[in-house]
Formats: sequence, structure tokens, C-alpha cells
Amino acid sequence: MTDRILPYTRVVGAIIIPFLVAAFVILYPLADHTDTLFAWTIAPPLTAMLLGSAYFGGIWFFVHVVRPNRWHAVRYGFPAVLLFATLLAVATFLHWGKFHFGHISFIVWVTLYVTTPLMVLVAMILNRREDPRVPDERDVVIPAWVRILLAVVGLAALVVGLCLFVVPQIAIDVWGWKLTPLTARVCGAILTLPGMVNVWMLGDSRWSAFRQVFQAQLASLVFIALALAIRNRELLWARPSAAMFVCGILVSLLAYAAIYIWAEVRLRRLNG
Repeated sequence: MTDRILPYTRVVGAIIIPFLVAAFVILYPLADHTDTLFAWTIAPPLTAMLLGSAYFGGIWFFVHVVRPNRWHAVRYGFPAVLLFATLLAVATFLHWGKFHFGHISFIVWVTLYVTTPLMVLVAMILNRREDPRVPDERDVVIPAWVRILLAVVGLAALVVGLCLFVVPQIAIDVWGWKLTPLTARVCGAILTLPGMVNVWMLGDSRWSAFRQVFQAQLASLVFIALALAIRNRELLWARPSAAMFVCGILVSLLAYAAIYIWAEVRLRRLNG
């Protein structure tokens, strides 16, 4: 157990990053133009920006995978990526007719989501024995109550996300902004990300095992909050779920930031 990230895994990260960057640029600053620039038309643009925010978190995460690093520092991000990519692959084939056939973005989208789940799964299998499962020489222990709280919140998001994906019709009339069956499934896939990360906190208290994934989640939350501010007119405020979603994102952002700052202050004290 050398705690190294194997070359194959670094290559996977290096392959994925450019596609995430391109997708973020199209979906976030150019969210109004998915009809001509993206693999499928996403309306309203708020949904495009939500997906773009998830991709930004992915960029942050895979940069840590590619750079000199340790496996245990990134391992818990891989199950989340695996589920997310698998769900989007399934959604693609379920809504095949909604895509822009022949468009370069469509070709890239299909290629990426057909291959990414397999590449990520292989990376997880190859690296599975690399984590020594011991704290760093100077590491912060995440309190049990914090880990349980984050796991419960994450599992709630995971359940909601899977429900949205499996039965998208249940969200169309109650969600905080307009959804179609395809965009409901995409939103559901996004919601599974924190759940598939936080659940591992129940069995691992090392801050070093979650620090970099936490950074990626924080980055995503910042961009989601910004998207909600920019696109607030697209929110259907008459529906309680709109206020609930906004409050949930803001509370999550503040909570994640507070936990991150607390852990980093403790870590700096340990390092002198």
C-alpha cells in the first residue's frame, strides 16, 4: 500500500479535464446558447448552469488526480463520478431523440459518457489497495457528529436525486424551476454527487481523505449559488421548492465553508 495514484488513473483524469473545461464554458457563461453550442438544448439556462457548476467541481477534482498526490486524498470522489457518469449515460439513451445528432458536442457527449464509467471503474479497481487507511503524520480528525450530519444530508440528496432520475415526472409540477423528463434526470444525477462522497465519512474520519473532494464540492456550491442569483427570474417562487432549494444551497455553502475553515485552521496549528 504505497498510497500512490497509478499512472492509468492520472491519464484518465488528464483525458477528462479538457472536456469538462469545454462543457463548463458552454454551460455556464454561454448558458443561453445550448441550442447551437451543446449536445442538446437545455432550458431554462439555470439547468445548464447547474450542470456547468457540477463540471467545475469535476475540473477541480481531476486536477488533484493528475497532479502529484496520494490516492487516499482523492479516492472518495471516484464512486461519485462513477454514479454520476453512469446516470447521464443512461439518461442519454432514454432521451436519445432530444440530442443534436451530428453536432460535434453530441459526438463528444456520447463518447465521453459511454467510456467514462468504464474508465473510472477500472481506475477504482486498480487503485483499490493503495490506501494505507491510516491518518497522515499530521492530520485532523473530523468529529463524529460532523461526519454523521454530512452523511445524513448527503444521503438525503442521494435519495432525492435517485427518485428524480427514476421517476422524473414527480418533479415536473413541483420543482423550483421548469423541468423536462431529461433535465429532471440530469438534476437528479447532480444531486447524487454529495451523497456518494459524504456516505464514506461514516467509516473514515481523516480530513486528508476528504479535504480535496471538499474543495471540489465547495467550488460547485459557489457556482450554483451564483447561478441562482443570476437566473433568479427563472425560479418559480410560487412553488415552495424554489425557496427550499435556494435555502438548501446557501446553508450547505455556509456549512461546508465553516467546516473547511475549521479543519484548515486545525491543520495549520498541527503543522506549526
